[in-house]
Amino acid sequence: MSSASFGALFDIQPVSTPVTNPSTVHQKNRSEAPTSIELDQFTFGKRYNGPIESGPQPSGEVPSGVQSPIMPMTPNELEMSRPPSPKRDEAVSLMQSWNDPPMNKWRVLCCCLIYFGNGFNDAAPGALIPYMETHYHIGYAVMSLIFVGNATGFIVAAFFTNTMLHWLGRAKCLIVAELIMLAAYIMLVTTPPYPVVIVAFFLLGYGLATNLALNNVFCANLHPPTAILGAAHGSYGVGGIVAPIIATVMVSKGDIWSRFYFIPLALRVFCISFAGWAFWSYKEDSPNTLLRALERTASRQATGEEAESKLYNLKLALKSRVTIFGALFIFAYQGAEVSISGWVISFLINYRDGDPARVGYVTAGFWAGITLGRFVLTHAAPKIGEKNFVVGLIAGTMAFQLLAWLIPNVIGGAVAVAFLGLLLGPVYPCAQTIFSRLMPRHVQTTSIGFISGAGSSGGAVAPFTTGILAQAAGTYILHPVCIGLYVVMLACWFVLPRVRKRAE
Repeated sequence: MSSASFGALFDIQPVSTPVTNPSTVHQKNRSEAPTSIELDQFTFGKRYNGPIESGPQPSGEVPSGVQSPIMPMTPNELEMSRPPSPKRDEAVSLMQSWNDPPMNKWRVLCCCLIYFGNGFNDAAPGALIPYMETHYHIGYAVMSLIFVGNATGFIVAAFFTNTMLHWLGRAKCLIVAELIMLAAYIMLVTTPPYPVVIVAFFLLGYGLATNLALNNVFCANLHPPTAILGAAHGSYGVGGIVAPIIATVMVSKGDIWSRFYFIPLALRVFCISFAGWAFWSYKEDSPNTLLRALERTASRQATGEEAESKLYNLKLALKSRVTIFGALFIFAYQGAEVSISGWVISFLINYRDGDPARVGYVTAGFWAGITLGRFVLTHAAPKIGEKNFVVGLIAGTMAFQLLAWLIPNVIGGAVAVAFLGLLLGPVYPCAQTIFSRLMPRHVQTTSIGFISGAGSSGGAVAPFTTGILAQAAGTYILHPVCIGLYVVMLACWFVLPRVRKRAE
């Protein structure tokens, strides 16, 4: 085959100009530091910058009547044209578990011990109030001031817990809270004048609110959160069972009421050392978050929006609907719980002719129901759904409150109170789980601290109101007050936002 025919076969055209070697290109090292978007300093021409507005347009590139698309002018604009990077509340948390890292086992045990001490503290006044009234020669209304002092401590702590955590760290913050409670118990064991008793209960409220907020946040961010919170608050119930039994035995044998507080004093000494050892190496920022792949590869720098101040977090928490209605929910819950624990004994003595040396154990039955409910019933919450589960629990609680009011004997009332505690117990850990899911992690400590503090003021307002009304009408008023609080709980629960799933 000739060269001409071979060229015709492949349509090879002769070269009209000679081929020359390209000019030599030398690498130039740049001494300047790269910019945040390194390619911003280069010009890319119309392929990247878009069509030139002035001058004739190349024929054939854009059909007639079709608008040319507007392209980003630089790679920086191209970067900024994408959807915004996910924020922290859109991230997927890599949750720690109760045994990973291994030190968490001891931390959860420490939380349970502190909760046990808290329950031991809160359940005792119900059995001691009749004897304190006799010792100080005061009535129901004045006796209720201890609940006011306790709630004031809770409210004050709500505004300082996050600041203490920021400056001291979790371990030292827990130690300070336990030292404050230790000082309060030292005041009580000396059988001081009644105004000093109120001050001691204020200090107890401050210490309880601080360790409650810290431990709630820690347990709510471990997997599985509902079960762990159930175990922690179940330990609170165990303390609530033991305290009335011990207190009733001691005062019925003739011991003065203040001697009971030697026991929680010794318990707090142990809690101080245990909390310091367990949480000393804990880092507040240790829980990692798994962001979307786009966030991990994005080249733009972090902006000032990511650096929220502690004051900003407080304002953000206080503006949240979850914080406001969560605090009202816990206000009603704590009010009902403390009112039943504190006044049901007086009701049984006055209206059911109960023996003071025996009906003190009814409070133990109430806390036994709370404990069993938190240890057992909380495991059913994830299967049913926490929100629906809480609605059913509150409805059942209202039914047993009516039975405790209407059954005309001590035994029937005691059984109804025990079942009342069984259904009331899981409400708190389930609610804390929902609150934690509905708020960003960086405001959880602030928000839950406010919920625990301001909400727990219901533990003073409701018992104090019950005491004032009981002074005028009788202690039967306990039951309609509690039923009204359950209605408030349901109303707050229904107006909470829906739980949305975090983006993965």
